[in-house]
Amino acid sequence: MGYTIRQEVLGLKMYVAGKPISEVKRELGLEEVIKMASNENPLGCSPKAKAALLETVNEAQLYPDASNYELKKAIGEKLNVEPSKVFCGAGSDLLIRVICQTFINSGDESIMGAITFSRYEDSTLLMGGKPVIIPMKDNGLDIEAMVDAITDKTKIIWFCNPNNPTGTIFTAEELNKVLGRIPDHVIIVMDEAYIEYVTDPNYPDSLELLKSYPNMIVLRTFSKAYGLASLRCGYGIAHEDITKYFNTIIGPFDVNLFAQKAAVAALSDDEFITAVHNNNVEGRDYLYSEFKALGMYYVHTNANFIMVNTNRDDKELFNKLLAKGVIIRPGFLLGMPGWMRVSIGKPEENRKFIEALKASI
Repeated sequence: MGYTIRQEVLGLKMYVAGKPISEVKRELGLEEVIKMASNENPLGCSPKAKAALLETVNEAQLYPDASNYELKKAIGEKLNVEPSKVFCGAGSDLLIRVICQTFINSGDESIMGAITFSRYEDSTLLMGGKPVIIPMKDNGLDIEAMVDAITDKTKIIWFCNPNNPTGTIFTAEELNKVLGRIPDHVIIVMDEAYIEYVTDPNYPDSLELLKSYPNMIVLRTFSKAYGLASLRCGYGIAHEDITKYFNTIIGPFDVNLFAQKAAVAALSDDEFITAVHNNNVEGRDYLYSEFKALGMYYVHTNANFIMVNTNRDDKELFNKLLAKGVIIRPGFLLGMPGWMRVSIGKPEENRKFIEALKASI
């Protein structure tokens, strides 16, 4: 072989996604399988989004709008921000990589929690940057220690709130204590993929903070509460001076036509998002009570998943649950061996999971 691979690529690890239902059915010969591993919306997507998808079939031969005009306009109206501050891409994963491509040179530092979304580290490494990993505090991000770690080489600090995989948040008061200590040259990324599930009234208002911090970027997604994960549509809000650079890196057709149409329709269905939120709260409280009865410690969550200490080999428990047709996320894949992350499902899915769990421990 005459070609060479970039050193940064050689050092990357492949992302291990949650097992798909079809694979588990095929491998284990099961007819009924529930997936509670990837934080997908158990209620699906809005009926309005489904209708938009069906209508868009007749336009499948067309390229999507490269400017995402209608989508940016709808996001702007929903969040009361100027469309020029909105940028869109094929999921938050892509946008995280675009942020790193924009700001990180070889040797630059990027600060993140020890247990958080792995794509921050991967995308930093891909650009030849150095991930600076800060230990967790009470299963949450230690944002004071993260800010303490800033140096002249720091380019980005990643605040995942609610944090994936722990489900914890930091409050507005905690954030306000550290924001003034972050230099202008450091990009502050507020990754709010799970914001629609938050119940804590002390959660920060990042869109209001954007007005005072032009070095802040807010990331959100249609993959979780909006139930459009397969369409790959994420978005962010930032100062126009930043978004213009992102828009030169993001491909002109990265957000496909179906994703654009469905996302616009989904934004108009507040009733559906309310139902999603309420189902999550009901399921969360049910699972809390069951874990408590089983003597299992869990982390209080503001997302649509719960991190639970299994007090046993999580790989073994994962396989036992898999054999019973229940897919969860074992903790060893998330840097928390002995734990599991379980997505909150519909009532019947939550009950089936608990029944399988009781039979497996």
